[in-house]
Amino acid sequence: MKTTAFHKYHVAAGAKMAEFAGYNMPIEFTGINDEHMAVRNGAGVFDVSHMGEIWVKGPKALDLLQRITTNDVSKLFPGKVQYSCMPNGRGGIVDDILVYKFTDEKYMLCVNAATPDKDWAHICREGEAFGMRPGTELENASDDICQLAVQGPLAMKIVQKLVDHPVEQMPYYTFEQTEVAGCEAILSITGYTGGEIYAYNADADRLWEALWKAGEEYGLKNIGLGARDTLRLEKGFCLYGNDIDDTTSPLEAGLGWITKFAEGKEFIDRDRMERLKAEGVKRKLVGFKLIDRGIPRHGYPLKTVEGAEIGLVTSGTMSPSLKVGIGLGYVAAEHAAPGTVIAVE
Repeated sequence: MKTTAFHKYHVAAGAKMAEFAGYNMPIEFTGINDEHMAVRNGAGVFDVSHMGEIWVKGPKALDLLQRITTNDVSKLFPGKVQYSCMPNGRGGIVDDILVYKFTDEKYMLCVNAATPDKDWAHICREGEAFGMRPGTELENASDDICQLAVQGPLAMKIVQKLVDHPVEQMPYYTFEQTEVAGCEAILSITGYTGGEIYAYNADADRLWEALWKAGEEYGLKNIGLGARDTLRLEKGFCLYGNDIDDTTSPLEAGLGWITKFAEGKEFIDRDRMERLKAEGVKRKLVGFKLIDRGIPRHGYPLKTVEGAEIGLVTSGTMSPSLKVGIGLGYVAAEHAAPGTVIAVE
């Protein structure tokens, strides 16, 4: 089992550890509800070093990315980040990703922790048509980079103390190459509230110690994967492997806004998705909250109030903020309108 560069700090803090995506990761420190509300009201730090980073470089970089992603990469400018997904050629999703543009010939992809090997193989396979090869134009840097997400309304006040120029008001979905705590880093703003710091593993100790020193006056707390999941679910964000996967279309998942049929952008599955958009999807991903007591779980059937099965729960939890069960799930399109009453079995 792999460990991140911050593993020793999690163990020292008494984290409940468990395997996730091949890594020994902290699930919780002081309890999911406590950690969840700490991020809602103050600031928390997540170790997300298990995420993958892939470089795409060279004169054909944009051409490859326009082919393998649904969003329009040509709209990016240096320092801008874009949320996107990679279609698999069968109507499903290889992964949802972030695309970072550094220059016209240099991009970084942040990919999900559970799928870096699959993503890398897919990118390399598609890169062959553009003469792009692993080790030259394509580089998998996932094992060399650590990443911390500092989130919450006080998060950027903490990060600001680690940077020698103004970053507290950085626009959403932008990034900078800069020094953070004296370490060469990428600072981006793509989280719900706060920023992400990418650094080399060799600088992990220096970065961690400086962050906690800076965060002391703001009550910075360790946050595990448990609260990371409840926070993203309250936000209604998809989790790859649960709410989207190789069998789900981005249009079914409500990701039509990152599926751009721009002129000249012949991305994988474009024809299939254009037909699906024209004809309409047969199922849709919806968010729901429970009226009765209970916690919806992944795989539970969703039904009409009369008992006809219309779908499945993909993610569910007890919402720490709302104090009721909430979830995401696919339902037949005719039952997807907001305000529809459904049943969870």
